[in-house]
Formats: sequence, C-alpha cells, structure tokens
Amino acid sequence: MGIRTGQQFLDKLDSMRPHLVIDGEVVSGNVTRHPAFAGVARTYARLFDLQHDPRHQDALTYASPTTGDLVNASFMVPRSVEDLKRRRAAISTWAEYSHGFLGRTGDYMNSSLTALSTAKRFFATADPVFGERIEAYYEMARENDLLATHTLIPPQVNRSVSGSEQLGGNVAARVVEERGDGIVVKGARMLATIAPIADELLVFPSTVLRGTPEDAPFSYAFAIQNDAPGLRYLCRTGLHNGGGVHDEPLASRYEEMDAVVVFDNVFIPNERVFMLGRPDLCNAWYQETGAGALMTHQVVTRTIAKSEFFLGLASEIAASIGIDGFQHIQEDLAELIRNVEIGKALVVAAEAQAQPNEDGVYLPHWPTLNAARNWYPKASQRYPEIIRKFCASGLMALPGEADLEVAREDIEMYLQGKTLTGPERVRLFKLAYDAAITGFSGRQALYEYFFFGDPVRMAGALVNSYDREPARARIREFLARED
Repeated sequence: MGIRTGQQFLDKLDSMRPHLVIDGEVVSGNVTRHPAFAGVARTYARLFDLQHDPRHQDALTYASPTTGDLVNASFMVPRSVEDLKRRRAAISTWAEYSHGFLGRTGDYMNSSLTALSTAKRFFATADPVFGERIEAYYEMARENDLLATHTLIPPQVNRSVSGSEQLGGNVAARVVEERGDGIVVKGARMLATIAPIADELLVFPSTVLRGTPEDAPFSYAFAIQNDAPGLRYLCRTGLHNGGGVHDEPLASRYEEMDAVVVFDNVFIPNERVFMLGRPDLCNAWYQETGAGALMTHQVVTRTIAKSEFFLGLASEIAASIGIDGFQHIQEDLAELIRNVEIGKALVVAAEAQAQPNEDGVYLPHWPTLNAARNWYPKASQRYPEIIRKFCASGLMALPGEADLEVAREDIEMYLQGKTLTGPERVRLFKLAYDAAITGFSGRQALYEYFFFGDPVRMAGALVNSYDREPARARIREFLARED
C-alpha cells in the first residue's frame, strides 16, 4: 500500500469505533465529524496529502526496502550521517507546515519503531521473539502508513509512591493475566495525545521501575488497535472554541486532544507484545535500543520550526505597529534569533557527531541531543511572554471576523497599523492572541515544558550521564602546574 492520502486517513478514522468520553458525551464512530476532533483530523489529513505533493514527495518519502512502494521517510533506518540528514528533511517538512505546533505527528512514534526494529541484540536478552515481533509490527506500520500515539505514565493519584504502589497497585495499567495467546491488561495510563485520531496505541515503558518482583506486572511493551474492546479514552475539554481560522487560527487547526487511557481487561495478542516481565529491560528501553535518540532528533527538529514561527510572528508584530526600532524590542528579537540558531546548531552538531551503534544504526550524538531537550523546554516559555509584551493591550480589544460585516469602517480607521490595514492588523493580532493568551497557548506551553518529563529530574539525568571527568581533569592539571 505505502503512503496514504488524507482522504484514506479520514475514511479509516470514520470506520473505527473507539470509545471516547468528552464533555459528558460518549463518541464512537464518525470521529472526523465531531467538533472536538474535526479540525486537527483535517490538518493531519493534509500532512498525509503532502506525501503525494510533487513539491514535497522527495523529502517526505523513500522506496520501501520490501515492496518498492513509497513510504514515509521517518521509517528509514539511518545507516549514515546522510541518512540522518535525509530523515531531518522529512521531519522538517511536516514541522514547518504545522509551525511545530503538532507534537504527535506520525514521524515521532515512527522514529521509535524504526530504532526498535533493529535492536535484535537488546530483545534477545529477554527472548529473540520480541525482536521478531516488533520488526514485523514496524514493517506493518510502515507499509500501511499508520498513525500511532502512545501513553506515558500512571495517573497522578499519589506521587509520594511509585506508580506500581498507588492504591495497592490497582491504578496503573498492569498485566492481570498471561494466557497462551496473549496478555490481559487492566488499569490506566496517561497521557495519550491525539488518541481520538490515531490508528494505533503504543504502550511502551516510561517511568523507572524498581526491578522488584512486584514491578513485573507493570513491565511490558505492546501495541493495540485504537478501538480494541475494553479500551476507553477520557478526553479533556477541547481548547478550540468553534471559531474559524480568522479568530482561532492555531486552535482551529492544531488542537491536539489529550486523554487518559483506561484498560478494562484489554486483551493483547502475543504478536503485539514486545516485552514482558523484565523491569530492567523496560528501564533500558529507550537508551539501549536507540529509540530515545531518534525520537529526540525528531523533537529537536520540530521545535526549531516552532522557534522560527515565534521569531516570524514577533517580527511581523513589531514592524506592523512600528516598534521594531526600539532597543528593548530588539533585545527580545535577538533572543528569538539566538534560540533559532541554537536549535539549528544543536541538531546539526548531533548529526555531525553521529556514530553507528552495535546494530549498525547511526544515532545522533546523545549528549548534544540531551542538552537540547533540557534547554528548549525552558527557553520556549519566553515565547508567549515576548508576544504579550509586543502586543500589550492591543490583545485585549480585538473584534472578531463577524464584526467586519458591521463595523468595517471603524476597524479600518482605528485599528490600522503602521504597515497594515485595520482588518489585516486584527488578523495578525488574532494569531498573536492564539499563540500567547488562549487556553490553546497555555496547553502548548505546559506541553513543551514537561515534554520529556520533570525538568528537575531531566537536569539530574543530564548531570549524571554527562562525562565531566575530562573537564575536571583539566582543572586539576591547571592547579598542579608549576610555571
């Protein structure tokens, strides 16, 4: 089959029967027509269509090694630095189309599956069959152009104990039965972004397990169809308020739903179980397989596009109302420029220092990627702040698109800018409002800040994993000099 069209993606969604709970309603079927999911479903459909666009097809696709059909380039196993650059070109194409606001485009989990499909040595530590299964699943996902999401952590019931200890171990998703043909899972996990519009749910390790026998039921990796019996999603309230692309230019397109996943005795067949009962290997899942490196490569590439968006937006605002000559404005613009260039430099440096792992897969330099994923979550919190500063009270009295029909003359006269007509300035400031003030923008800031987890824990992990001995040795050598 190979790459899908947007319409094929939408038709598949409408044929599925997931159990979605949102705002007191249970939705099952015709998901693409529901107001909470329709906008982002159409946007994802456009991403699929870009694969067929002659302007982007070369960047987004490559020939399948098994069928010769065109498949998404994020499934390409990187065997050289050039392959990593090729993957980045594909990731950048989607990221630039969505300006980095879509955090769960298919290339994110595709990157994970790509690395895992090659990690035969890792899986053989438990059972070679796990490596065979995940390679087969990767090929199925690649050839059918599937969109997958995943779940991360147990619900936040009692953070003073581990997830497996909350309410006696009855909250977090766990294996409650091992059968000859598969496993049965009960409990809950969060946070499944884009769950309502995904084909598949990947339930991979996340939080660190203690490695005790009690943690064995919480040690697993598997994939399940998004509408499997017993699978339920508890969705948050949508952040798109029903406005069009004029009044809610970002939320109407990029509002990715988040959900808690409930497993009500969900059966997972053996061929979709990729790890079971090995806390030690679950803890090593991302590092030892290379999945963490390829996933982070995708994220850093995406966030460059987002930094460029905020630089462009801030620059347009500054020029439109004539504040771009003020030094305090230029200081903020310089900060945005620095962040764009730092992001680019980090991803290029990670690629330039790439080395093949034991499976012959070229992985970007992890210390550099690790620095990037520690830097961006905090740097990006300044972006909406800068937009609010530039626009100031101009964000607080914006007429809507419908007001153009009844008050166009007033809008033309009193809301014009230095370089824009009144309607043009209103539209620009509506974009600024959606990027810096709305619930949509607040969710984006929270999402980026905690994307990889608690920044404090991430900082500790960075310190503990980084080889500081050469730097320390230089200090000791300096102190010992007798010039």
